[in-house]
Amino acid sequence: MGNGSSIDTSRAVHLDINGKIEKIIFSRHSSSRDIHELICQAAAVNKYSTITLKDVDGAHVTASPSMPINTPSTPYTVVVKNPSSRNGQLNVKDESEVFQNVLSQVAEQFNRAFKVEEMKSDITTRLSSLERRLEICGDEGLKVVEIEKCKRDISDIKDQIWNAQKKFIDFNRMSDSEKKTPTNKKSPPNFEKYTLSQETVEYLKQPTFDIWHWEPNEMLSLLEHMYHELDLVTEFNINPITLKRWLLCVQENYRNNPFHNFRHCFCVTQMMYGMIHLCKLWEKVSREDLGILLTAAVCHDLDHPGYNNTYQINARTELAIRYNDISPLENHHCAVAFQILSNPECNIFFNVDKDTFKRIRSGMTMLILATDMARHAEIMENFKEKLNTNFDYQNKEHLDTLKMVLIKCCDISNEVRPMEVSEPWVDCLLEEYFNQSDREKMEGLPVAPFMDRDKVTKPTAQIGFIKFVLIPMFETVGKLFQQIEDTMVEQLRSALRRYEEMKSENEKQQKKG
Repeated sequence: MGNGSSIDTSRAVHLDINGKIEKIIFSRHSSSRDIHELICQAAAVNKYSTITLKDVDGAHVTASPSMPINTPSTPYTVVVKNPSSRNGQLNVKDESEVFQNVLSQVAEQFNRAFKVEEMKSDITTRLSSLERRLEICGDEGLKVVEIEKCKRDISDIKDQIWNAQKKFIDFNRMSDSEKKTPTNKKSPPNFEKYTLSQETVEYLKQPTFDIWHWEPNEMLSLLEHMYHELDLVTEFNINPITLKRWLLCVQENYRNNPFHNFRHCFCVTQMMYGMIHLCKLWEKVSREDLGILLTAAVCHDLDHPGYNNTYQINARTELAIRYNDISPLENHHCAVAFQILSNPECNIFFNVDKDTFKRIRSGMTMLILATDMARHAEIMENFKEKLNTNFDYQNKEHLDTLKMVLIKCCDISNEVRPMEVSEPWVDCLLEEYFNQSDREKMEGLPVAPFMDRDKVTKPTAQIGFIKFVLIPMFETVGKLFQQIEDTMVEQLRSALRRYEEMKSENEKQQKKG
């Protein structure tokens, strides 16, 4: 995807594979999956192996197009964890044992925690069906695609277990020890507060901030700094230990998806923090509203399953049924956010009065629901009307619409960042899209062209989105804040030109080929 260019865009990385130095060369337009498979090829292992890279200091390195180049004297050590294999295929016997273990664990969990016999019976039946499929293919060896389908089915079952648990638990009736809390809630939170340099403190306020260079604990500490620096800890009388617990709990409730993960949460929140400073929002809105904006950004994708609303609705998932096909994911993110806050140990708003909390809950819900792209046209038209009638910061409707547009901007702001920061996000998003479209094909559901790995490329994925969604939205906000026009909009135009050039070069390469 997107490998053509008018200049040399190849990058070389040296690897230490069992003491032997190997060199791989890839385009900066390659996807993370392409690089993973290239490393597997160099290591002569199955492409489904788990690969870990470590630099000479023992630090983990992400296998991505933007990973730092090195030299033969400073290679990345490759650590491989192979799946059970037989002639390049997964071992049917081992897979069957995995299914048995999953079945046993699921049965034990439901017996102990929920006694949901009907659900357990359904899970037993479905897993037995998977085992029968394995037995049928066992004599000839199970095809990789069938293994992947089985894995997705197992994942789907786990999703249903997760949702069933939340459905049957009444958080208001549970004891504090049972509520959704970090695993280490009995002891002080275990992420330390880093001493941030003045350079980092100032850099954190910029839209150009590189979010890829920070480990999870560092991201937690940076988020903590934002609450202190904006004086939100004082505004809401937040217990500093509660703030740490809440951040840890939030982190634990983001899944390890290719795109919608905790790093995305941090990315969106950092952009909100940057826009607050860029636009000097404290001069226009209350400190309470700043807290609502930042906290909504932190919580906006909690427990995202990696499959969008269209899939939820077409597959008639439990979430879609629960929320009547109306923004099922966004409603779920809100529910998880306030389930976490329902526990006093994680409630950063524990010390505010009843009316203030009511405003916070209403404001956060409004903002998180606004991130559903199905509402994009409606929200933008509403905002434009407010601008055309002389925007009034004292008017609640005007201010609410601005806040909704701001969180929308932050949620899809990757292309506002420099190319080396934004482009890896495209790979992550396409990987998540392809996972969904593969599943939709297997389940006989409609597949969106922009998610189909056989139809979409990096340039085609981005050009229309930047041209018809991002630039118009940021230009509109720029009418209120000139700073956005001067910085963010110009970067978007530059990104658009780059992807158009990439598309043109790809077309030339295809003609030559």
